[in-house]
Amino acid sequence: MKPSKLEIKESKLFIIWKDETASEIELPELRKNCPCAYCTTQEEGSDDMRIRRFTVDQLTVARLEIVGNYALKVVWKDGHNLGIYTFESLKEMADN
Repeated sequence: MKPSKLEIKESKLFIIWKDETASEIELPELRKNCPCAYCTTQEEGSDDMRIRRFTVDQLTVARLEIVGNYALKVVWKDGHNLGIYTFESLKEMADN
């Protein structure tokens, strides 16, 4: 499933999927679930990444980029840009 529209509004990522269903994900939830190796490593053995407080720049999306036909890359205002979220993982995150 691929999105047909992505929008950041009111601290949420809004997604309209090709099948016309909609999802929304709070930006703090999106950031704390960053799938990159750095964030995943930070999380192992501690709850630091899961409970940390984010700065405004860490929760401000600078840019969204579609990666191939399977994922979304989020570039955060603080410069972090390593997380590539599969569309499937975004759908699961929004459904939880």
